[in-house]
Amino acid sequence: MTLYDELVKRGLIAQVTDEEEIKSLINNGKATFYIGFDPTADSLHVGHFMALCLMKRLQMAGNKPIALIGGGTAMIGDPSGRTDMRQMMTAETIAHNCDCFKKQMSRFIDFSEGKALMVNNADWLTDLNYIDVLREVGAHFSVNRMLTAECYKQRMEKGLSFLEFNYMIMQSYDFYTLFQKYGCNMEFGGDDQWSNMLGGTELIRRKLGKDAYAMTINLLLNSEGKKMGKTQSGAVWLDPEKTSPFEFFQYWRNVADSDVLKFIRMLTFLPLDEIDAMENWEGAQLNEAKEILAFELTKLVHGEEEAAKAKDASHALFAGGGDLANMPTVTLSSTDFSDGDMDILAVLVKAGLCTSRSDARRAVEQGGVSAADQKITDIKTMYSADSFAGEGMVFKRGKKKFVKVLFN
Repeated sequence: MTLYDELVKRGLIAQVTDEEEIKSLINNGKATFYIGFDPTADSLHVGHFMALCLMKRLQMAGNKPIALIGGGTAMIGDPSGRTDMRQMMTAETIAHNCDCFKKQMSRFIDFSEGKALMVNNADWLTDLNYIDVLREVGAHFSVNRMLTAECYKQRMEKGLSFLEFNYMIMQSYDFYTLFQKYGCNMEFGGDDQWSNMLGGTELIRRKLGKDAYAMTINLLLNSEGKKMGKTQSGAVWLDPEKTSPFEFFQYWRNVADSDVLKFIRMLTFLPLDEIDAMENWEGAQLNEAKEILAFELTKLVHGEEEAAKAKDASHALFAGGGDLANMPTVTLSSTDFSDGDMDILAVLVKAGLCTSRSDARRAVEQGGVSAADQKITDIKTMYSADSFAGEGMVFKRGKKKFVKVLFN
């Protein structure tokens, strides 16, 4: 099976511009491709996961990835998939987020010896002269055509700023620059990026001629990446300080039955014949498949040791075996008890099981909180420091969120 055929079978490709040319490039390790990441936070999240795994797959086959950090486009903000304008970030915040992205990407992509590149579009976008952009780039874009793009249409009713309207032009200019500087001949992106990606292809053709266009190919990632990592409490981050390895493991362990094999195909590096053998699994076997998914992805992001600890902690909590020492913990200090005993609401907030006292109150009143396997129904339940001495106490919210609270 060729690499391209494998990508199709894994459900990673939704739409392409020139399938035969793409097959020739990536199957022979001749693609120099890029994926853009706008640094809107100080950590990558599960929504980026599919792109990172795809870059790793293609690099393993001899292709060259370019990880484009959007230090310049982040100053504008991508309107795709949004109903309002992104909050403006300072240059200092963007620079910090870029540094964080670089560190995390190195776990997936080998940047040694020129095998991959990491570039920041701030290096060329921030130096552009506005008049030059209007003459050299803007002249090649039709406003009428831009307004038909899905990423703009959904914003027109509520209002689209001129700032955001320029995002397509900036992303197109990225492809144009990468093509000229690094021989980049392919761009990957989610379905909401399709118009922006085609804009880059068109700009290269218009500026450099039809021969350049023949080597400029856009490939569209399946849109599942946009759906991943969204929970009621926010995003699932790749940074262990934001989402612990146990929480990361549990996120994947708890995916819907209908999604587990789809995610195993898209995101793990297990052989396809091994995955195909799981096709008819049901009941307890589906739970086994979810554990395989959770372990493989936690190992990829956090390493095999942390994946094993997360798996062990999960068994301890949900299957009655394993080591509770590996579950998420919060340690209280004497300052937490400076006003005397802590009530259950304060403990839940401190443990990170609830976002606020009002959130904690609702959780208790709805019967969703337990401590040491005993349901808590009274919001005035109090705890002293001694309550958490020794082995500590395990608090639970709902069926899937656990934290062990200790006192030191």
